[in-house]
Amino acid sequence: MIPVSAALDHVFALCQPLGTEEVDLRDAAGRVLARPATANRAQPPFSASAMDGYAVCDADGTADAGQSYTVIGEAAAGHSFTRTLNAGQAVRIFTGAPVPEGATRVIIQENITRDGDTITQTAPSGDGDNIRPRGGDFNVGDTIAPPKRLTPADLTLLAAMNIPKVEVARRPTVALIATGDELVMPGETPSPDQIIASNSFGLAAMIEAAGGIARMLPIARDSEDSLRQSFDLAAGSDMIVTIGGASVGDHDIVGKVAGDLGLERAFHKVAMRPGKPLMSGRIGGSVMLGLPGNPVASMVTGRLFVVPALEAMTGLPAQPVPRLKARLSKDISANGPREHYMRARLDGDTAAPFDRQDSSLMSILSRANALVVRAPHAEPARAGEVVEYVPF
Repeated sequence: MIPVSAALDHVFALCQPLGTEEVDLRDAAGRVLARPATANRAQPPFSASAMDGYAVCDADGTADAGQSYTVIGEAAAGHSFTRTLNAGQAVRIFTGAPVPEGATRVIIQENITRDGDTITQTAPSGDGDNIRPRGGDFNVGDTIAPPKRLTPADLTLLAAMNIPKVEVARRPTVALIATGDELVMPGETPSPDQIIASNSFGLAAMIEAAGGIARMLPIARDSEDSLRQSFDLAAGSDMIVTIGGASVGDHDIVGKVAGDLGLERAFHKVAMRPGKPLMSGRIGGSVMLGLPGNPVASMVTGRLFVVPALEAMTGLPAQPVPRLKARLSKDISANGPREHYMRARLDGDTAAPFDRQDSSLMSILSRANALVVRAPHAEPARAGEVVEYVPF
């Protein structure tokens, strides 16, 4: 067995960045930016009013209460006042409207009285001129640098930069192969000795949330011929993820069949719980990860290995999932020789590991939103102690 960190290094060594493609901005959410995106327009593209009020031209730079101005027009968003203001003149202006040439400041409407075309300032001006300068947010030529997973806020920025398309990393395709004679799909009628194939659905959702494209292949039965057919169907995928059959039992044939098909194995078995029977390597042009068939182990190893691998393939930094810190809400016992990822419920900065940690308990997995990480041979920990956790 090898440590989790060493196993992850092996996985990253298998991952190569994929190609790129250009997509419309509307389709870029969640994609990883692959080339710098350069602004074609400044923001704001003109000096703009930050408030509703009056743009005025002061004669001598004074801005005291009691100053009066003659109103000669109006400016609103999308409708400029095109003439130049002279000393003692004002324009009614609204937030976001272009500030006319000659204006020295904007007086907020609450500090003005108006009598016909004459306005008078009734209170001292505060700090600032209430004008947003041209390019105060960004200028033509400013860039968003890759690699970066594009968020909704990024899309807002890109649109304001007048960028209709962006170059992004291609989404990795991941073939999911569930294995086992005991499996049937949801909605089918299982025999008394069969169970429902559940792992593929959770992993597919995890893969797609990470930016990949999940291909759920037909269940591979416990025969070499059936498994070979599944590998044939998976050909051309960027990653192949098998579920189950990666241990050492008589029916655990994934390693043998993959080896016969040319698997260059990187490792087999990791010093972790759940998830010990984990296998990785390269087969053909695909990265392969053989995950345990146990539901919880499958999802935990998916979070710790599949997701970081997908991120590395899209050009993001090759790094483990983030570990954060929280305080235990209860005592926990000493750990054994393998790194333990305990399902827990995080509430604020407090983590409560579940009492039952059996790796077959999917109901506990569904209630968990964190994995408390326990180092090998860790001593018992008391309530209030700080521990590391992985968001889940």
